[in-house]
Amino acid sequence: MCTVTFSPRRRGYALAMNRDEKLSRATGLPPIRHFIQGRNVLAPSEPGGGTWISVNDSGAAFALINWYAIAAQVEIGPVSRGKVVFAVSAVATGEAAASALAQMPLHSVNPFRLIGAFPAAQEIREWRWDLKKLVQAAHPWRLQQWISSGFDEPTAQLMRGQVFQAASAQKSVGSLAWLRRLHRSHTPIAGPFSTCMHRVDAATVSYSEVRVSSDAAKMNYFAGAPCQCAGGVPDKAMVMLSK
Repeated sequence: MCTVTFSPRRRGYALAMNRDEKLSRATGLPPIRHFIQGRNVLAPSEPGGGTWISVNDSGAAFALINWYAIAAQVEIGPVSRGKVVFAVSAVATGEAAASALAQMPLHSVNPFRLIGAFPAAQEIREWRWDLKKLVQAAHPWRLQQWISSGFDEPTAQLMRGQVFQAASAQKSVGSLAWLRRLHRSHTPIAGPFSTCMHRVDAATVSYSEVRVSSDAAKMNYFAGAPCQCAGGVPDKAMVMLSK
């Protein structure tokens, strides 16, 4: 259950992610700097390891969402999907990401969709794993969104998609203020299908925001529903200079 929005900018891009989880799940840990395969990587993490979003010093970012449309699940010894992002987090190109994924024991990983943004080539790639095959798709370098929901994925995609399309017509489209408003939106009503999601047993539990420019990569993070973020500005900021 998540919403990911990509917005290209003049010399880089912004990527925002609402992480939706069961309220009974352990609270995620804020971003820290990791050193992986010779690169600096910023990423929050699960208490037991793994992450759902990252950005490295080449400016490449990754965001992972569960693929609920695929009902099949790993029956014996599943590997956390959170390990997928860390497996690719240090690469700078789509080709290198594909190579890293090919080396993972994907047969033990439940279905997922992985989005990668690569500013040097101005390309976005998406990998979809359904327990049988890994399919890669290229997306244009333009404003777009990805949505998942374990509650009712088709309806969530329809309703959040409508909110996204309406917001895309606003004059402020693409700005950080616009991106933050979108991710704390309760339109048409706060509930299981709003972008900032609220249910009795689950909710949007964090907001992550990646910003990449020609000389720096930055991750802002708010531990909680973005509608609770004072002034709409995340409370945790990490800055890292790109190479």
